[in-house]
Amino acid sequence: MKVLVTGGGGQLGRALVAAAPDGTEVVSRASDALDITDEVAVHDCVAALRPALIFNAAAYTAVDLAESEPEAAFAVNAVAVGVLAAAARAHGARLVHVSTDFVFDGLSGIPYSVDAEPCPLGVYGASKLKGERLAGDDALIVRTAWVYHSTGRNFVLTMLRLMADRPELRVVADQVGTPTYAPGLATALWKLALAGAHGIYHYTDSGVASWYDFAVAIQEEALALGLLEREIPIVPIAASEYPVPARRPHFSVLDKRSTEAVLGPAPHWRVNLRAMLTEVDVGRLFPRGGGPTAVQG
Repeated sequence: MKVLVTGGGGQLGRALVAAAPDGTEVVSRASDALDITDEVAVHDCVAALRPALIFNAAAYTAVDLAESEPEAAFAVNAVAVGVLAAAARAHGARLVHVSTDFVFDGLSGIPYSVDAEPCPLGVYGASKLKGERLAGDDALIVRTAWVYHSTGRNFVLTMLRLMADRPELRVVADQVGTPTYAPGLATALWKLALAGAHGIYHYTDSGVASWYDFAVAIQEEALALGLLEREIPIVPIAASEYPVPARRPHFSVLDKRSTEAVLGPAPHWRVNLRAMLTEVDVGRLFPRGGGPTAVQG
């Protein structure tokens, strides 16, 4: 079976390639090799490859920048998804599209079900919601949250660098969701796709956390593994104390019961965090001297 992965250079794209089951031929296209906003290029690529599945891991994820670049965000997260969906239908492929918890406003006190009414707070969430609708009813749409990997740019790696460099960190404590390890998400996407699932599903790791909880756990696990050599204070703050252009949902935990009925429960986020930290390339993370003590302000 031939499979196309768009956004192949990102953390989820790489994880999808690594998680490919035996017997699949995966063609990965990074954004510089396939611009999904180029309708002609997308149709030509799908027509030439004739994949059975298309995993769309390409996305505009700069949440704050999207507020000043709405056209760019909608071009990648919405219009291009419609182009991929049309190409998939024209050439007999199924589209698997990844969406986000940011389609919700965070006002719920309970996890959001797959049929909860979306109400995005900003451009990023609105563009992803539009992409879901342009993907069509025949697509598999998987909403996720707080994705990280041992490579790339993400909250975990940023926290590790800051913890090695600064005497104290202040981290938002009143935004609650669930961290998600990219390799686990990739495996779930493959399993759902191969099971013939379509429509909307939710997938994150198990458990819940605030950004503050996540940061505290990162430091504890990194100290235990020797990635950090000293403990620094981590101070919980309100989101209002850290103003950014885009509003974030205060509670964006996703109800995963329909996904768990197919796949079983996901590992707890802290278990996956520990697994990820064992894979961190310390020399790349702290490039000046190969260790955290070399990273100074």
